[in-house]
This record gives sequence, structure tokens and C-alpha cells, in this order.
Amino acid sequence: MITLLIQDTTQALQDTANAVNQAVTQPQPELHFIDLLFKGGWVMIPLAFLAFLALIIFVERYLTIKKATKDEANLIVQIRSYIQSGNLEGAMSLLRNNNSPLSRMLQKGLKRIGRPIKDIEGAIENVGKLEVSKLEKNISILGIVAGIAPMLGFVGTIVGVITIFHQVSIKGAIEIGTISGGLYTKMITSATGLIIGIIAYVLYHILNIMVEKIILKMETDAIDFIDLLEEPGK
Repeated sequence: MITLLIQDTTQALQDTANAVNQAVTQPQPELHFIDLLFKGGWVMIPLAFLAFLALIIFVERYLTIKKATKDEANLIVQIRSYIQSGNLEGAMSLLRNNNSPLSRMLQKGLKRIGRPIKDIEGAIENVGKLEVSKLEKNISILGIVAGIAPMLGFVGTIVGVITIFHQVSIKGAIEIGTISGGLYTKMITSATGLIIGIIAYVLYHILNIMVEKIILKMETDAIDFIDLLEEPGK
């Protein structure tokens, strides 16, 4: 009798061990990133739009700003050479062909040669402000995206949680599988919103740094230009 009991216990333990081994070795369903995105719900649509908008604005502004700094390395040196030799037409032609914010600013100053220095400075400053505003066009939208995307993602998660507890109230029972499964899919919107917001925030500051470098360059060259006009004999 005792022998049979021991045998039955041993068999039960062996069956349990086999079941555990089967559960461990059984392949678990893989978690794909794309599948998660689709489980995020309708909130993923405006988030995708914000991500696309941020990318388009960054690429367009980046190319525009890079183009604005093209061929400006020795521009003021060449202008100095033309002015010192008295060839204002050559300097004007060079600035027209350059077609950059700095060249347009200096071009306005050349057109004012012969007037008081204050008038020339004012004209250059006004054109400089206009050119900077053109460079900064739409950059602020990236800042808006950086602020809206995380909040929109959080809204998606809150809506998902409300939906889950509404289903619980209808069923009258709390099922851990339903709650945990619904929560992890709905929190995808928060994660996506945060990622988009962080990327937009970084891109926003990258463009601002690029614009600040151009502003510094324009201010430095404008000062050099005014100093050139104030040299004796000019």
C-alpha cells in the first residue's frame, strides 16, 4: 500500500515537471513593433500626422538654412576688395549672384552708400531682421509638436483605461488578463507620443542653433561692412 502511494506521488510529480517543462519550452508569441503601433487605436493617426509634419518641416528648413550659408565664407573679404578699389558695381554684381541672406543685407547697405552711416546701419538691420524671420519660418511648429505629441499620447492612454473599466463595469467582474492586456496596448500611445515629442524637441533646437550661427555671422559681417565704410577716404 505504501509502495503504491509512493509510486502515485512520484508519477504525479513527474507529470507536473513535464507540464512545467512544456510551458517553458513552448514558443511564446513574438511582440512586433508594427503590431503594437496598430493596437494603439485611433490616437495613433494624429500622432503619425505630427511625426510626418515634424519630419517634413525639419528637412525643408534644414536644406533652406544650409543653402543660406553657402558661399559666404569669403564674401565680406571680396566685398572689401571691391570697395577699396572703388568698384561698387562689381561688389553689387557679386552680391546679386550670391543670393544669400547676408548678400541681400549687404546689398541694401551698398545701395545706401553716400548717405549717413546711421541710415546705412538702419537699412542693413531691417533687412537682417526680415532675413532671419524667413529662416525661422515654421520652426516654431516643431516646438508645438514637441509639446502636443506627449499630451495626445497620454489622452489615448486615458481613453483606453476608461474603455477597459467600462467593460469591467458591464461584466461585473475584474479579469486581470483583460485589464493588463488592454493597458499595455493603450500605453503604446503614451510611449509613441513621448518619442515623437522628444525627437521634435531635439530637431527644433538643432534648427535654432543653425539659425543662431547665421545670425552671429550676419551681425559680424555687418559690423565689418560698416567699419569698412567708415575707414578714412571712403
